[in-house]
Amino acid sequence: MSSGPEEEPVSVLQRFEKRLEGLVEGAFAKVFKGVVHPVEILNAMQREAEAHKAILAGGRTLVPNRYVIDLSPYDHSRLAPYAAALAQELAQSQAEFIGEQAWTVYGDVIVEIERGEGLDTGMFRVTAEVYTGGDVAPVSAPGYDAGPPGYDAGPPGYPSYDQGGGYGPPPGHGGGRNVRLISGDGRTYPLQMGSTVIGRGDQANLRLPDVGISRRHARLDFDGGQVVLTDLGSTNGTMVNGQRVSAVALNPGDMIQLGTTTLTFRVDG
Repeated sequence: MSSGPEEEPVSVLQRFEKRLEGLVEGAFAKVFKGVVHPVEILNAMQREAEAHKAILAGGRTLVPNRYVIDLSPYDHSRLAPYAAALAQELAQSQAEFIGEQAWTVYGDVIVEIERGEGLDTGMFRVTAEVYTGGDVAPVSAPGYDAGPPGYDAGPPGYPSYDQGGGYGPPPGHGGGRNVRLISGDGRTYPLQMGSTVIGRGDQANLRLPDVGISRRHARLDFDGGQVVLTDLGSTNGTMVNGQRVSAVALNPGDMIQLGTTTLTFRVDG
């Protein structure tokens, strides 16, 4: 008998454990005998996100995207060869968890594993913060709430929006055309000249917290005149106006569906 959607709350942990099993051919199982287990760390990261929720303008919920894990000196020395791989898996699973809660983050989810002096074996500490690539950003930082409700696609200075002036008013490419995507809940994602990769992975310029979206799902190429949408071999495909596409030039008003997310293509000017 299938229990259906009821399994969803533990699916992130289940997927995380499954990926751990395949990592470095089971070496993890030996390493974690008698020391802290990664699932405990992930649980703590999820609790930290819950504890640090902040409501932004427009009703969005901002949670931390940078998590520093302090391990005891003994655990840290045991895990050192796997720290980078473990941090990557923790970051991906935390991003999935945040996506399932429909929360907002600035930029990528980052996990750093460090040596915590004074911690007993089996003990660890998780510190969470909102990180924008520079200083830690207080939620009320000038400009964050005042800007368009698409800042979770990347804060000022985030790579996809460095070209032509970053966020803020479009720099006037293409005769002053303001090209943007609008999600079903009203978030706005301005498009700049050049290529923008949409996905839920670290390499995506425009990150969407949707588990139905591939890490590198689709690409938008804007030459100042038109925008071409190209599917990047995504698992679930890319739809425009209900039709699955591989590559298509977008027209104003087109509805793009990726996973469970719908984006409307808009052009002003």
